[in-house]
Amino acid sequence: MANLKLRDRDAVQTSEGLIFRVFGYSHPKDAYVCDAEYASQKIFQSSDPRAPRTGRSELFYKFYNDEGMKLIAKNYPQYLISHEMLGAKIVGVPQSAVMEARKPPERLRELLKAGPTDPLLSAMQRVLNTATENSGVPASSFGVFGSMLHGFHHPKFSDIDFTIYGKAENAKMRQTMAELYSDGSSGLRNEFESEDAMKGKTWRFKNFDVSDFVWHQRRKMIYGLYDDTSASGRVIKAEFEPVKDWSEIKSEYSPQARIKQKGWAKIKARITADDEAPFIPSVYGIEPLEVLSGPKEALEATRIFSYMEEFRQQAQKDETVIVEGNLEEVESPTGSFWQVTLTYCPRYYEQVLKVQH
Repeated sequence: MANLKLRDRDAVQTSEGLIFRVFGYSHPKDAYVCDAEYASQKIFQSSDPRAPRTGRSELFYKFYNDEGMKLIAKNYPQYLISHEMLGAKIVGVPQSAVMEARKPPERLRELLKAGPTDPLLSAMQRVLNTATENSGVPASSFGVFGSMLHGFHHPKFSDIDFTIYGKAENAKMRQTMAELYSDGSSGLRNEFESEDAMKGKTWRFKNFDVSDFVWHQRRKMIYGLYDDTSASGRVIKAEFEPVKDWSEIKSEYSPQARIKQKGWAKIKARITADDEAPFIPSVYGIEPLEVLSGPKEALEATRIFSYMEEFRQQAQKDETVIVEGNLEEVESPTGSFWQVTLTYCPRYYEQVLKVQH
């Protein structure tokens, strides 16, 4: 498919039966940086009880942890694309390899037009109505991602996953969700109102604990629980994921720029800008206050650049944070700067971004 225009949380499928999520907004020419999400049973099978996805003409399995990366590295190296700035190959899909592209807003329009055909879609429509009526944000600013986007959601087990487009729209929705969570009659409550949200889950992060994680997640206001017991007999997770509007997207990809890793750093810093914090990548302007460990050049860092879902919308302007990750120097023909980057790497669970509170 030539001349595709895609953004974060759009999805592409290849002829082999691989489904990828488009990751972020900055991509090499004629390709998209992606995250492998699902694969047809013809090429991948999983014993994980959470993995099967039915509902289409063939069975798909969801990847967990690094399963997708391993499969691609071993069997599908054509989906490791050159990233000139990093000087490395990363998971991605050339536009020429896209068999089908799926966009969350288009899929939501299709579902609304068809009407609710199962209990989950009925619940989705009720949550959407509640969100739009209370926020004033129109349904055209929403989309659906995850299993609903691909047509293999399970009516009894799948979640409700919305995308919301635009910075102002997302700010309004977070305010609205805070109001709905505190209203006992809304049917919605904060998924992270207590540490019970983490029961039964394995905790791997080394430099912040469960209580810290729950505190940060609770105030993001994008993770909800919808009480649908009277209709479908269950409480359903309802997520509201921020995505940039087309007018807000500016690619940072430059073939002339180079990103050089300068070592592992841990610093204390003050947040100077947070308007890009809700998105992937999350970008925070910072004023470093103290280098706690690592290269002294970390005091020159001007931003935190995070690809990690856990650290979206993690900190707000004027808050003091501890951040630990890869210190990088970004060099380009127009100048250079330093940043602390949080991303998929061998020391993934040592990375942290937390507010001192």
